[in-house]
Amino acid sequence: MKNNLTKITLSNGLKVFLKEIHTAPIISSWLWYRVGSRDEVQGRTGVSHWVEHMQFKGTSQFPANILDKSISREGGTWNAFTYMDWTAYFETMPADKIDLALRLEADRMVNSQFDPSEVASERTVITSEREGNENEPLFLLGEALQQTAFRVHPYHHEVIGDMADLLTMTRDDLYHHYRTFYVPNNAVMAVAGDFDSKSMLARIRELFEPIPAGSEPVRLARSEPSQNGEVHLSVEGPGETCYVQVCYRFPSASHPDFFPLSVLDSLLAGPSNLNMFSGGISNKTSRLYRALIDKEVAVSIHGGAQATIDPFLYTVTMTVHPKRKPEEAIAALEKEIQRVKEEKVSKEEIKRAIKQARALFAYGSENITNQGFWMGYAEMFANYEWFETYLDKLASVTVKDVQRVANEYFKKQSCVIGTYVPLG
Repeated sequence: MKNNLTKITLSNGLKVFLKEIHTAPIISSWLWYRVGSRDEVQGRTGVSHWVEHMQFKGTSQFPANILDKSISREGGTWNAFTYMDWTAYFETMPADKIDLALRLEADRMVNSQFDPSEVASERTVITSEREGNENEPLFLLGEALQQTAFRVHPYHHEVIGDMADLLTMTRDDLYHHYRTFYVPNNAVMAVAGDFDSKSMLARIRELFEPIPAGSEPVRLARSEPSQNGEVHLSVEGPGETCYVQVCYRFPSASHPDFFPLSVLDSLLAGPSNLNMFSGGISNKTSRLYRALIDKEVAVSIHGGAQATIDPFLYTVTMTVHPKRKPEEAIAALEKEIQRVKEEKVSKEEIKRAIKQARALFAYGSENITNQGFWMGYAEMFANYEWFETYLDKLASVTVKDVQRVANEYFKKQSCVIGTYVPLG
């Protein structure tokens, strides 16, 4: 696995990962920046996501109206994502057309224009995106929970930002953020697919090495104090359906306990997908499915573990059965968590949970786009070795480990419980 991987840091600090995969004439190129909503102060929440949008507005070399056409004309796909800890851009192209993607990314690392009229039109797009989210019960509930769980740490706000800031942020705020964080020494480039590493590296050097390194971006250092007591909240809004979300504190992805907790997640709710590109697998054998869906307390349930730089949340989301009360769903969940804390889980059940988590992980890392994704993604919160050793670390989780982390992390006093009350 390692013999076809090249890792190098250019003289300007840009980290480059190259992985030759000659199964199909395709190349997927990813550019990751270490910037997300975690790097935003109040008054400028949502700036990272907005800057990502502005990266599609063109440069003098690649005007906005030709960008999309150029990629699709060559048979490629492209997109971008902003998260709490990172912003990523990718192009997956026929192998002989990848140069377009490389030139485009090198150009917009430096030359995005942030035209005031484009900023104004994008403000309309993003505020209406935010308004659309506000019609979604789970967005409203999730935002309320996040704001309650994080009073101090910048994980407090949603990636899209607060409406107050989206209405008042200026073109200069956006441009300053872009210039601060879009520097080669704050980026990771990951390319996977059908190429020769030597000539690919030479081309990347040619395009990216002339870009000067920037100052090391200053990070917010606001760690969240511990929560002293369970918090309950409710959000009222449109709809017919009642939802419950229960959040427990979860460690950062680089913490050794991330792995036994991932197995516990698989056991309780079915494995969480850390890769946004691949689907899920059935969770019908999970404990919460059997305790809540089979017994008609809830109509759907899923858990959510996420790989983050700083400790975040493990969230169980339940859609309450129309004939049941939210309190019944919460009680059934708490009973299952108590069981894991008190009774030893059987070795067979742990084996199955590990097998499912491993299967989902393997399923989400097989194609060329996913291979490119993982090289950069793992670097955002840990390093590529985290990805390479993930399956081994899962496999080494024991019954004892699962019981220990259940008791350590799933504590009532640091739990936040939210109910969405539909007003019909």
